[in-house]
Amino acid sequence: MRTNPQKAAAAFLRWAGSKRQLLPTITQHLPSEADRYIEPFAGSACLFFSLAPKKAILADVNAELMATYRAVQRFPEDVAAQLKGLRRSKREYLRMRSLEPSRMSPSQRAARFIYLNRFCFNGLYRTNRMGQFNVPYGASGTGKLPNARLLKACSKALRRVTLLTGDFEATLQRARPGDFVYMDPPYATAAKRVFNEYHSRGFSAEDVARVRRGMERLARKRVNFLVSYAESPEARLLRKGFDYARVRVRRNIAGFTRRRKYSNEILIWNHWDSYAHKTKTPG
Repeated sequence: MRTNPQKAAAAFLRWAGSKRQLLPTITQHLPSEADRYIEPFAGSACLFFSLAPKKAILADVNAELMATYRAVQRFPEDVAAQLKGLRRSKREYLRMRSLEPSRMSPSQRAARFIYLNRFCFNGLYRTNRMGQFNVPYGASGTGKLPNARLLKACSKALRRVTLLTGDFEATLQRARPGDFVYMDPPYATAAKRVFNEYHSRGFSAEDVARVRRGMERLARKRVNFLVSYAESPEARLLRKGFDYARVRVRRNIAGFTRRRKYSNEILIWNHWDSYAHKTKTPG
């Protein structure tokens, strides 16, 4: 892909289900060229930051997340200054969590989100029915808050990026031939509830079916994509008719490190010409 190494930066957020550890494998399945990078489930956007594409669209239904990216894009030094005065403690965490983000400046709002993201339990994002962030304080192993140097590097990577807030289908409608779409949707398995909600509505089996229909539309439009998803009946639905690979990955959802287990991730990608041929095959 056409990337800009001078603007490459590490992701500054933690995120449950992040594919950071899978980046070397994922990059093996990317198209050699793409005019534009599109990611409709941005999360921590670790693949985006590792590639630093020259043109991109990042989107997510999580309004607080996207407000944070906009602030870092425009005011990285102001966000860093807000973070500099914050200290890690359960008392400070609960105070920050109780604040109403709509009453804060863009830089203050972003700093609050980054602080809570850094020190919450397992990098989760979960809200109550009123849309209020309610993840408990994380005990240890969360690392330090991002500094000004990292945020300025991320700001450079975001400089020519279109940032959108909304449902993934609206973002997919913007894709055109020559683009590359990476999708890492939240898990919605039939067997159990997965504790990594993006927002109060969660992610359902019908949403997974919408992702599948979106993949089919991208294939018909000759848009290359890659989708990552936990091995499950839902993954079998997503991968049908497309190329895929099974990758072993360590899950970070359990409450304690010693209980975290390995499982399989499915990477699904398309070559539009071969997919179009398959859809014309009888049966």
